[in-house]
Amino acid sequence: VFPSLAQAQASVANEVYQELGQPSVFLFCPTEYCSSLCSPSPSKSCYLLTLGQELLPGIGVIWTGPKVVSQELSAALLEEVEGVLRRCPVIWDNLYANDYDCRRVFLGPYTGRAPGLMPRLHGLLLNPNCELQANFIPIHTLGSWFQSELRSCAHPDHAGMESATALGDRQGTQEGSYSPQEALELALLDWVAEINRQALEPGR
Repeated sequence: VFPSLAQAQASVANEVYQELGQPSVFLFCPTEYCSSLCSPSPSKSCYLLTLGQELLPGIGVIWTGPKVVSQELSAALLEEVEGVLRRCPVIWDNLYANDYDCRRVFLGPYTGRAPGLMPRLHGLLLNPNCELQANFIPIHTLGSWFQSELRSCAHPDHAGMESATALGDRQGTQEGSYSPQEALELALLDWVAEINRQALEPGR
């Protein structure tokens, strides 16, 4: 019936989206959901180009970044994806996901995300560790990153300074920008307080 997989998927997604009354949040995860799965690249992928043309504009498209688990996200990559999909992507961030290796737990701060990304995102989902309590630092530091991004949006003169500010632990070199190390220290203080509070609960 359909000349390509992308057209088949877009047709089904559009029909379901309309049948549900075009809800405000409707997410579509493409078969090519990161750069490493695209051939030859996101901007030249026939599959993604077709999705961008065929999917109704109210449908959000999930993207994980350069890889399934992406250590870095850059403004340049998001611009490329936005161009081919004709919409800002919803980032499904697997930075802390450990379902592929449950012997590991990821406790570090939210990092590797360039400053000024939020205007280029339709949304951001964080895929957590499978162990509930291990997600205190990831979620807490994500909140710090988000607050920093909100401040950048409120003061656009300070946004989009990716070229001047390196990713990772050096993100805090610009005054008022997100610092993973500072975010980690704040998260640890709050986590210790939460652990102490739970230890005093009856029956603990």
